[in-house]
Amino acid sequence: MAAPKKGRSASAQSRPGRSLALILIAIAALTGGMFLSGHPTPRLGIDLAGGTSITLEAKNEPGQPNAINKTNMNTAVDIMNRRVNGLGVSEAEVQTQGDKNIIVNIPKGTNSKQAREQVGTTAKLYFRPVLTTEVSGADASASPSPGASGSSSSKATDKASSSSSPSSSTTPSATATSQGRAVTDALKADSTPSASSSATGSASPSSSASPSASSSTDPATAKLEAQYTALDCTDKAARAKAGEGAKPTDPTVACGKNSGQWQKYILGPAEVSGTDIKKAAAVYDTSSAAGWKVTMDFTSGGSKKFASITGELAQNQTPQNQFAIVLDGEVVSDPYVKQALTGGNAEISGNFGQSEAQDLANMLKYGALPLTFKEASVTTVTAALGGEQLHAGLIAGAIGLALVVIYLVVYYRGLSVIAIPSLLVSAILTYVIMALLGPTIGFALNLPAVCGAIVAIGITADSFIVFFERIRDEIREGRSLRPAVERAWPRARRTILVSDFVSFLAAAVLFIVTVGKVQGFAFTLGLTTLLDVVVVFLFTKPLMTILARRKFFAGGHSWSGLDPKRLGAKPPLRRTRRASAPVDTKEA
Repeated sequence: MAAPKKGRSASAQSRPGRSLALILIAIAALTGGMFLSGHPTPRLGIDLAGGTSITLEAKNEPGQPNAINKTNMNTAVDIMNRRVNGLGVSEAEVQTQGDKNIIVNIPKGTNSKQAREQVGTTAKLYFRPVLTTEVSGADASASPSPGASGSSSSKATDKASSSSSPSSSTTPSATATSQGRAVTDALKADSTPSASSSATGSASPSSSASPSASSSTDPATAKLEAQYTALDCTDKAARAKAGEGAKPTDPTVACGKNSGQWQKYILGPAEVSGTDIKKAAAVYDTSSAAGWKVTMDFTSGGSKKFASITGELAQNQTPQNQFAIVLDGEVVSDPYVKQALTGGNAEISGNFGQSEAQDLANMLKYGALPLTFKEASVTTVTAALGGEQLHAGLIAGAIGLALVVIYLVVYYRGLSVIAIPSLLVSAILTYVIMALLGPTIGFALNLPAVCGAIVAIGITADSFIVFFERIRDEIREGRSLRPAVERAWPRARRTILVSDFVSFLAAAVLFIVTVGKVQGFAFTLGLTTLLDVVVVFLFTKPLMTILARRKFFAGGHSWSGLDPKRLGAKPPLRRTRRASAPVDTKEA
């Protein structure tokens, strides 16, 4: 049983070139990927490269005069920070200023327009039943069916059940005639349109009262009808004010775009809200031409609400069998249903690009802002001070690296031939990975991150010292170099792994419990600690094994760093067998 184990060990020791080839191929592949990505340098943080500073001012909500308070402001800061800095390494800063202002600093190289939309968008999502809808404004003249529900172009479906849009549509006169009764029924309804509701989008002019007749008994209905009639969704200003001040429990008007045409809607009270969404993600739909879409998983309570509302809507006729997905007052999709959707998940799709789908999923995932904000100012931040600090930091790092190299050459002599290339490989891997993480996860190199990289020099050098000292201990016990290397490695390996684990654990705890720039330091420290393990296992140890076969090291040259006399062992390193005494065959 022992012989095969010895054979496998000898085989592994005799092929250290495989490990060296593996890490060199990895370096080449990562370097190639870095240049192909178009980002050959790490993305710098706002303190090193400058950027954009956005001031957002909180606005009072109708009916909520005390909404702007410390609790809501802190909640808004937390949500904004997670939106633009989800992994804590993109170097975006979000902080309050005064009682109702929030300052957002975005580093150069980030899409400032996209980031401004991320932090300023309230992201209040509601699922509302559609009462009536028609093509709005100038688009109505180009539409063959003004009263169509528009769901033929809507791509929002539930994963449990989805179908194409019905072909039926209402006429302009029917839509106008049914508006008053649809609104009246919505106001009278408990929360959703029921199967017995008499409001349909295809009622004939003679089967219902006129809008003016229905509104004469209800001021709220009259106001909603007037808003709907006057609403021109092709006007940007009108779209922004549509449904302004409406509560989730009230019917409202809204705008949405379908197949390039703007439509206006009368929507019932919200049945499901964004708070009922457990998680959201942007995915690419390869099964259809929809492209990018946003998938949503509901909470247990949200699943029940969604199943209930879709079950009631399925009993109605078009367009009352549709529900509108409303994001910040705008209809992003208006699918119809044929049956209750009980899968607990849904999806929003349409003319989304990748960034748009990811932004929407990000906003839904991290939740809606408790307040509405407007941009008070947008300014450009320079990096003059940060540049000076970076210059000083790089000088300090160069001095520290030079001192480490001098120490290795003086104390370990020839072994510095192994340590210095190992430091170089670690530096290359750190730089390349930092450059790749910029476009991948938004990592930005700031001053604390530079400090973390400088500290990593000591961590990496410490691993070499542990290994070299273990080898020297074996030589002091009288072993030759090659057996000493193999016997020293298991002991050194355990020490290195324990040391790196402690460093990585400290970095992980620091990353979790801190915010802002300190996270950059913790992230860099953790990254370089992991790379230290990779370099020692795949480069330092195999290179030491190869050089141990060379006469300069195996013979214990005085400049090899492994001279037995200097280490207190008796030379030579390699013991020779005594020649056996000749045997006299006659005497035997």
